[in-house]
Amino acid sequence: MTTSIGSTFTHINDDACRGFQDHLEVIGRKWTSGIMLAGVRGATRFSEYRAFVTGISDRLLSQRLRELEAEGLIERQVTPTSPVLVEYRPTDRGRELMNALQPLVAYSVNNPRDERATA
Repeated sequence: MTTSIGSTFTHINDDACRGFQDHLEVIGRKWTSGIMLAGVRGATRFSEYRAFVTGISDRLLSQRLRELEAEGLIERQVTPTSPVLVEYRPTDRGRELMNALQPLVAYSVNNPRDERATA
């Protein structure tokens, strides 16, 4: 028996769709998924995030880290040393989101964007 993809999601109501859309908009902002991926792969210092997310400016990285902190996906810890040590780590909620996105990561590995244009 075949089921259409649409019937798989009939149990999802409008409120759930809005919540889903809100989460996608946060993680879908330019550079944000790369920043989160850097965090779950072990980046903690600003320079480590910048090295991992190729092409991002310092200003935009700083902005995105603040946004992710406000969303509760990244936590910022300041250690009052000389110089001051600032570290950024994914929260439990941030790690949970990245785990939920694993199927999308697998999909992107199996379906590279450049192949999409030629198919």
